[in-house]
Amino acid sequence: MLQWSNATQHFYHHTELVTIEMKKYIYHYSWEPNEESLCALERRVFFGKSAESSILESSVKIDPSRSPFIRERIEIICEGNGFEELLEEIEKLEALDGFKVVFVQNLDAERVGFKKLRRIEKEVGMHLKGEAELVDPEIWFGVMKTNDRWVFGKYVRNEAVWLHHVKKPHSYSTALSTRVARAVANIAAPNPEGIKMIDPCCGIGTVLVEALSMGIDIVGSDRNPLILDGVKENIAHFGYKGDVSLKDINDVTGHYDVAVIDLPYNLCSVITDEEQLEMLRSARRFAEKAVIVTLEDVDANIEKAGFEIVDRCEVSKGRFVRQILVCK
Repeated sequence: MLQWSNATQHFYHHTELVTIEMKKYIYHYSWEPNEESLCALERRVFFGKSAESSILESSVKIDPSRSPFIRERIEIICEGNGFEELLEEIEKLEALDGFKVVFVQNLDAERVGFKKLRRIEKEVGMHLKGEAELVDPEIWFGVMKTNDRWVFGKYVRNEAVWLHHVKKPHSYSTALSTRVARAVANIAAPNPEGIKMIDPCCGIGTVLVEALSMGIDIVGSDRNPLILDGVKENIAHFGYKGDVSLKDINDVTGHYDVAVIDLPYNLCSVITDEEQLEMLRSARRFAEKAVIVTLEDVDANIEKAGFEIVDRCEVSKGRFVRQILVCK
């Protein structure tokens, strides 16, 4: 029996029963072994769950290009227990010209060969009303077999924006990778609308670039005058605009919803335990939430500063293992 994908939510408005169709999305994930914990944390802040599967289904809508781990997304239109049932439902859809169909490989299942893949795409296209456009399609559709059913819907692919940010004019070997920086920005602001963010130890600006590319309202500052021109050039190089100033974290004023703090500033900086605690207390003063990146165990100082660690993960880069702590 075929099942329609959109869940329904019922409630009473005055004396009338109102039904709302809830859209459902399937997200297809992939990650490197050293980033598994980071991927899981990003999933939790986006969707409230972190399964080990490469497939995640949710009513929450996230642009795949925001995440370094989401390969693609299907907004489910129809589904069936079997492929033939799915084709029957696809035939009922209204005509639409200018489409292209892609088969989405399920990394949790056996890989489908190229010939079979193309046959599936062709069959789905033949059951759709309207004219296909293989060269420059106006709309993309995706078809996929999950563990228990076949699904069909609007397809969006990750554009991997962060890959372009690797080649910035200025960089440090000890800086966060663009992938990690992008995930950290997402963890800090999973729903960025109306959120004010600050990176008060911005270094060469890796987090700033990723956050700005996603439209997050973020400002940056650093106490090192030698890097500010490089930060500004990095931001401008990709066509973004952001406010960056010369300022110590302890001198930050104003109020922010969330701060991203890489402790210490870099591997060449040596700060005492007392200086670290002062930095964290300053962050507590101007930010409601903090995402702290550290190479050291700073749990005790975080507690002394008045924060509570609500989630965490680890991510490695060569011989370094960074902790990423979500604090409120």
